[in-house]
Amino acid sequence: MKISIINGPNLNLVGVREPEIYGNRPLNDYLSEFADKFRGVDFAVFQSNHEGDIIDEIQRVGFDVDGIVINAGGYTHTSVAIGDALRAVTAPAVEVHISDINSREPYRRVSMIRDACVAVYAGFGLESYDKAVEHLINICEQ
Repeated sequence: MKISIINGPNLNLVGVREPEIYGNRPLNDYLSEFADKFRGVDFAVFQSNHEGDIIDEIQRVGFDVDGIVINAGGYTHTSVAIGDALRAVTAPAVEVHISDINSREPYRRVSMIRDACVAVYAGFGLESYDKAVEHLINICEQ
């Protein structure tokens, strides 16, 4: 099984950026443990601060992987194009957020990608990624 984890802007700074919201642990350190947590799953991790690069990555992997975990960061709330890219590929996607976007600023409650995803996990800290991977594994086992 292959799962692509695609992260958007500023997620490379998790662990140092606003630790009261996103925690102290670097996201890449956390995701590097996924091979041990989810044996039998081949993970590819991608991060970019550029919308077009994220779209290119979705198109590049979206027909070959079994699922996509996407945290589009701030683009979640603004990018019709990322949502369109997710709809254009065959891999199911799960939207992820470290913080509880529904209890934050009103603009963060809007997701332009939610309708292109099979599930959303938000507010579980870095464990939101675990829940998304488990969801995709369950889909593939059906």
